[in-house]
Amino acid sequence: MTEVLDGDAGGTVDTGEVGRPRRDAGEPRLVDQDLADRLLAQAQDSGVELLGEGGLLSQMTKAILERSLTVELTHDLGYEQGDPAGAGSGNSRNGTTRKRLATEAGHIDLDVPRDRNGTFAPQTVRKGQRRLDGVDKLVLGLYARGMSVRDIQTQLKETFDLDVSPDLVSKITDGVLEEVKEWQSRPLDTVYPVIFLDAIVCKVRHEGSVRNKAAHLAVGVDADGRKEVLGIWVETAEGASFWLRVMNELKARGVEDVLIVVCDGLTGLPAAVTACWPAAIVQTCIVHLVRASLRWVNYKDRKRVTTELRKIYNAPTETAARAALDAWTSSDVGKDYPAIKRQWEAAWEQVIPFFAFAPEVRKVIYTTNMIESINYQLRRISKTRGHFPNDDALIKLLYLGCREMGRTDIRGREGRGGRSNYNWKLALNQFDVMFPGRLDRA
Repeated sequence: MTEVLDGDAGGTVDTGEVGRPRRDAGEPRLVDQDLADRLLAQAQDSGVELLGEGGLLSQMTKAILERSLTVELTHDLGYEQGDPAGAGSGNSRNGTTRKRLATEAGHIDLDVPRDRNGTFAPQTVRKGQRRLDGVDKLVLGLYARGMSVRDIQTQLKETFDLDVSPDLVSKITDGVLEEVKEWQSRPLDTVYPVIFLDAIVCKVRHEGSVRNKAAHLAVGVDADGRKEVLGIWVETAEGASFWLRVMNELKARGVEDVLIVVCDGLTGLPAAVTACWPAAIVQTCIVHLVRASLRWVNYKDRKRVTTELRKIYNAPTETAARAALDAWTSSDVGKDYPAIKRQWEAAWEQVIPFFAFAPEVRKVIYTTNMIESINYQLRRISKTRGHFPNDDALIKLLYLGCREMGRTDIRGREGRGGRSNYNWKLALNQFDVMFPGRLDRA
């Protein structure tokens, strides 16, 4: 099952089968109930299993594929088998070649028809093809859910009786790298009201040693309130030059304006954002700032500290928030943890932008919760790896995870599944007032 996250931060999650769109009621059934019953009865009478090598499904797959190949050859030659019109045509049938093919129903041995001139190029099962496309999709789906290469090999053997080597699994997953390159360079929308930036830290082998690297994700929210992963960038250290490169890349892909960028106090990011989009506002994620503050706090004092911090970010106005922060110095917890106030003061210019909006809208922009739902899924699939052999392997897995969630938007607009945040229309109207004319191109 592939998970398609809802468009809002706390929304529901819909599920659907990978690669299987729901069938409309008007679509014809190619196999009616009576035929299915007869096939099952014959299999049971003959002692044939439903699944596995030699099972009913594999026999049906073999028969259908071979029939399709025969029809293709007939079309290629231009005459039916045994038709006298084929005499003197310059080409004719020339028996069959045995090919072992991996399918979702297990391994099957196909008899592939040949022509005498060797020009027949079938499309049902292409020359050199050793597995159906469904097997590749199956492997990619399992990989995207965090299963290791060895686990996938075991799963395919136990479930489908398929003998797939670890090298083949790696080859299949590596085949997605070209798709990743296309995705990382695809055109983007002209205007994004909000872009969220966050990172997942993973272990990656680099120059003979394993080190922590941050995979940075940019998630854009379009004018309809739908989330889309704009790109993934892997970097050992953050800085102004790195973020300027990321912002310039987004701009080169078509992003001409961003209203608000929400991030986790990333070094050098505000300067990079304003260099590309001078009118953009940088908002620090309050949730991340609170978490950073709690690193200073003994466990027994956490409840008291969070209560005092809540007075700051839940204040009705910026003036009231500043007064609450100033009161920190004389409070009991403030005397015990003075470093927290210094931390908030250092980030204050990026803390206060959300106070210009209504309380309902603040929840949309002051936290990276809209990206945390995506990161939660990606952390779940990446934590099963001890470490990644290189940056490409990490990006490949994260991309496949995004694709499974329906967040890649690589072909048309279908990658933006899910509903928008229920407060989004209210937020959009306030954005239009606060940023007059800037949403007209969205």
